[in-house]
Amino acid sequence: MSAGFVGLGNMGLPMAARLVEAGFTVRGYDASAAARRRFPGAVDTLPEAAAQTVILMLPDSPAVRSVLVDEGLLDRLAAGSRVIDMSSSEPTETRALADQAATRGVELLDAPVSGGVAGARQVTLTIMAGGPEESVAACRPLLEAMGSDVMHVGPVAAGHALKALNNLLSATSLLVSSEALLAGRRFGLDPQVMVDTLNRSTGRSWSTQTKLPQFVLPRDWSSGFPMRLMVKDLQIALGLAEATGAPAPLGRTTLELWERACANLGEEADHTEIARWLEGLAGD
Repeated sequence: MSAGFVGLGNMGLPMAARLVEAGFTVRGYDASAAARRRFPGAVDTLPEAAAQTVILMLPDSPAVRSVLVDEGLLDRLAAGSRVIDMSSSEPTETRALADQAATRGVELLDAPVSGGVAGARQVTLTIMAGGPEESVAACRPLLEAMGSDVMHVGPVAAGHALKALNNLLSATSLLVSSEALLAGRRFGLDPQVMVDTLNRSTGRSWSTQTKLPQFVLPRDWSSGFPMRLMVKDLQIALGLAEATGAPAPLGRTTLELWERACANLGEEADHTEIARWLEGLAGD
């Protein structure tokens, strides 16, 4: 089985590689020539990535629309083809693109992921698939080659909505975990002892179990997920809350703090550097 794969960045490259390892023929494309050189199955032009199934792993909805509509990939796809948008996209835009694709006989599904670059490399991603149940089932061989948990979460755009809400939880957790770590260190607690103890206590989370020990304590800041993308996902999540009338006072504060950190550290700063930004506020 062959597939096109557009977006060979930090996440897309290992995901495309896992598909090849699983026996799929992958025609990968990225606008960056350097990115294309890193993938053995790369093609030189976007139209060459057209296939019966095309996977997109791009930064955001504008990039997805640019590839599908402005650059004409949708026009290159035959009726009956599928597009799987694994980017962290804006749900209402995903619905609009799905409707536009349907007029050409092309089905668009959304299947964003959670687990970061490490999850992409180790095939431990959680994949949140949105679309008709039978369509998601047909795509499972592809999706299961890239992730360990493929969850059908609802109709098209449900995956993108849930991914944004997941990152709202993740960002809030990392922020408050970093605050607790800083307060404890200033009191005189050993940061490693804190993390080890928290991970055996009720305050544990993905942040305390993974992000603090792997990136914050060693001051490594190399998760591969830039701060600007976390801010973008938070904006999507808060937009959903506002559109549905759901109160989100804590989420709004979380977004404001992340926006301040991003403005201070720069958009390309790793999202785990939120801990370093807090240290700056404290004068450390």
